[in-house]
Amino acid sequence: MELQIADLFESVATAVPQREALVVRTGTATRRWTYAELAARVDRAAGALAALGVGVGDRVGLHLRNGPTYLEAMLGAFALRAVPVNLNYRYVAEELAYVVGDAELSVVVTEPDTADLVHGVAAAADRPVTVIVDGDPWEQALASADPAAARVTGRSADDLYLLYTGGTTGFPKGVMWRHEDIYFASLGGRGTPSRGIGPVRSPHEVAERAVAGDPITRRLPLCPLMHGGAMWVALQTHLNGGCLVLSGDRHFTASAALDLMADEAVELVMLIGDATARPIADALDAEPDRWDLRALQVIASGGAVLSPSVTARLRRRLAGVTVADTFGASETGGQGRLRAGEPGEPPRLITDADTAVLDDDGRPLPPGSDQVGRLARTGHIPLGYLNDPDKTAATFPIIDGRRWSVPGDLARLEADGTVVVLGRGALCINTGGEKVFPEEVERVLKQHPAVADALVVGVPHDRLGQQVAAVVAARPGATLTVDALEAVAREHLAGYKVPRTWRFEPSCRRLPTGKGDYRWAAEVLATS
Repeated sequence: MELQIADLFESVATAVPQREALVVRTGTATRRWTYAELAARVDRAAGALAALGVGVGDRVGLHLRNGPTYLEAMLGAFALRAVPVNLNYRYVAEELAYVVGDAELSVVVTEPDTADLVHGVAAAADRPVTVIVDGDPWEQALASADPAAARVTGRSADDLYLLYTGGTTGFPKGVMWRHEDIYFASLGGRGTPSRGIGPVRSPHEVAERAVAGDPITRRLPLCPLMHGGAMWVALQTHLNGGCLVLSGDRHFTASAALDLMADEAVELVMLIGDATARPIADALDAEPDRWDLRALQVIASGGAVLSPSVTARLRRRLAGVTVADTFGASETGGQGRLRAGEPGEPPRLITDADTAVLDDDGRPLPPGSDQVGRLARTGHIPLGYLNDPDKTAATFPIIDGRRWSVPGDLARLEADGTVVVLGRGALCINTGGEKVFPEEVERVLKQHPAVADALVVGVPHDRLGQQVAAVVAARPGATLTVDALEAVAREHLAGYKVPRTWRFEPSCRRLPTGKGDYRWAAEVLATS
């Protein structure tokens, strides 16, 4: 097959031109686009980028918040066989300069309020970087563009999709995918087996499925499109012929999100763990009859811990809605759903035959071996990391002629074929030879009704090497004590996993992706 993202989007837009494709609400203003309207703007975006010299393989930085320009520039770049690059709009100059240089960007599309920052970074780059600003400059570029420039020949399944991931440690890394592989890994190519929808078997089948309609049509990601999970939801939606709903607000509020969900009859919401889910649960508890959410079918969380207590609250308020804790990574795509274990125990991953747990020699562990290994995926996986052959060789090894993606999560394969996910090896705390996984401890601490958020790290200890420590934020108006937190921890955790050092903060800092900022937590605890 030759599955290329721009080809697939164009086939869907041609098949369902008058269907609603995009809704963006900013404040009280709501704008709407059909597939025909969005496709026309994508063609003009491609023409505008081409007029700036963008061609096959060139990298286009998207330094943008959620809105139509993100989608236009991304899909316009794909149309030219260029490579859009997600840029974190919260980066300071030094961080942004690193990605601009590493990705060898030729163009950056940015916001008016960040234009000075981006212009400064571009001026200092060691190669020419053109900056175009959203708003009037972007609209003028589209108005004068030749939409025929989007009709590029030679589009290929081998065209590059590049996703930068910051993770929780180290510099951002560019994960390189073939278009066809990312389509099957994360953009809907595998179908929805639980709903009786099999994998896509030919390019024309994509348009046919769009005409038939997806069981879940209207989708809302409640996180930035620069986050891989939100980007994947957006592309899934448009390659299935659905309607993508976006909030263009600068700051998240649960009431505004619920208003949007109700007003637009959203059927699937994607969010990032408790950071988003808890405020929504709070709002529903405070005003249970305010929002008509009868259309809602699925709340999907990924990228951060979704605690069992918040999951239970959402299910109680939203009877009949599936609350799915999904699992995946930039290096693997979606891998399945997490099923809650017993209280205090790690969750289990419900996955497929392309996922395995590998031992230290790279061999798949048998079910029920009780041995901790590394979670791995084969099949449709990335090519590797941009500009980093050593890390590529380590993370994407070839074992017995088969390539695997092994990004670093430790796990254990149970006798029933489910996978107990223990956590990222790089974050694992070694305290006197015992291994402690931060997410396991965080999940337990969040069971306390007064806890709003928690981050757990290892701090240096003379005798044990490391000691478990926690930064905890209380819910508004609630009071927390060390004794209360130790009590809930000891109820569900072995003694060596209970934090010995505690720090109370107004909030726990998280990265824009929703993942915990563990470097910040370690710095805070170092000053305790």
